[in-house]
Amino acid sequence: MKKFVMAALGGTLAGAIATTQIAGPLLAQENAASSSVYEQLDLFGDIFERIRSQYVEDVEPGELIEAAIDGMLTSLDPHSSYLSPDDAAAMQVQTRGEFGGLGIEVTQEEGFVKVVSPIDGTPAAEAGIEAGDFITHVDGESMLGLTLDKAVERMRGSVGSEIIITIVREGEAEAFDVSIIRDIIELQAVRGRTQGNAVVLRVTTFNDKTTPNLIAKIEEEVEALGGMENVDGFVIDLRNNPGGLLTQAIRVSDAFLDEGEIVSTRGRNPEDGDRFNATPGDLAQGKPIVVLINGGSASASEIVAGALQDHRRAIVVGTKSFGKGSVQTVMPLRGSSAMRLTTARYYTPSGRSIQALGVSPDIVVEQPRRDPTAEPEDEPASAVGQRSEAELRGSLNNDSLSEDEVRQIEEDRAKAEAAAALREEDYQLAYAIDILKGLNALGPRD
Repeated sequence: MKKFVMAALGGTLAGAIATTQIAGPLLAQENAASSSVYEQLDLFGDIFERIRSQYVEDVEPGELIEAAIDGMLTSLDPHSSYLSPDDAAAMQVQTRGEFGGLGIEVTQEEGFVKVVSPIDGTPAAEAGIEAGDFITHVDGESMLGLTLDKAVERMRGSVGSEIIITIVREGEAEAFDVSIIRDIIELQAVRGRTQGNAVVLRVTTFNDKTTPNLIAKIEEEVEALGGMENVDGFVIDLRNNPGGLLTQAIRVSDAFLDEGEIVSTRGRNPEDGDRFNATPGDLAQGKPIVVLINGGSASASEIVAGALQDHRRAIVVGTKSFGKGSVQTVMPLRGSSAMRLTTARYYTPSGRSIQALGVSPDIVVEQPRRDPTAEPEDEPASAVGQRSEAELRGSLNNDSLSEDEVRQIEEDRAKAEAAAALREEDYQLAYAIDILKGLNALGPRD
């Protein structure tokens, strides 16, 4: 028994020695890391005091600290930032569906402000600002070196005031100025219309109004066509949609899916991940869907496109999307300020991350650029004075068709001509509608 006790004590002592030998270096490393952090904080305090006491002009200490916080956050990635009380309030207003400004969603690339997308019906869109444009100057002052929030602040101003922004655009030899009058931006999250027998749903942003607007527009446009039995399918137009609320992207995707995963998010720690699944119910009632995307489709737009694509619920048409596959959480801070921090990446149902890669369309369709200075091509001589058989003197009548059949042929011809006109106006949308017509002609799948 004594030997057993001694053996046990020996084992305990050996374990204690081994633990000390292993834990000792780890504890030393942790202490060294903590010491390094405190030294850096002391350095920060030293620099802060020197700026406050020795800078050539008086500076506001609060502004210095805010700038330091913002610098710390913006060094992480382009989407993390500090939000002053005014900026935090503006963000809350924006998610509710209206805000003041030019009407552009921007990011930062190599020190310059880059347009992710102009928002439909806003001063920026009407002025011809395009996704991919770089804004180098505002009212003659360079934007290089400014944080994204500071650059956005430069572009803000009172409603009705003029701003001149300098644009660098791919394909243009020189930069050019664009004058824009600032206005209140009231977002209509979803616009609906019919094109032939297709329902076109233009989703411009993902805010609190998006899903209710979507449901209302579907009901309205289906009723205009006389019921779902007369609908060829749906086009969900996400072009130049900069994204918005993750919750709304999930709800919009769920509106067209009966089951399965919509999106998953994965944070720094495995336990922080989430999966979001569809619930039964398809607002399109199984009708074909085409999703339109382009380089201005970002974030929440990419969640919807990726979910419907992975579930083979929709054909994705257009060009590669923006590639923002990260999730930002807005965290309230003292004094009504907040910080926007990247906390997770999101993944489509198949497990792919689109961060920096974007969603690749099933069918790549470029939108032809219009040159407003180009002269219309001369009409070929062969097209001038062309006549049909019906116009020839003494031609035979077609008496094999009833009046209703003739009327139907004329209506189909009018629709075809309208589709041809749409190709001149919006080639990508016309292509999407042609796909719906083809799928509808094939009939429902088993």
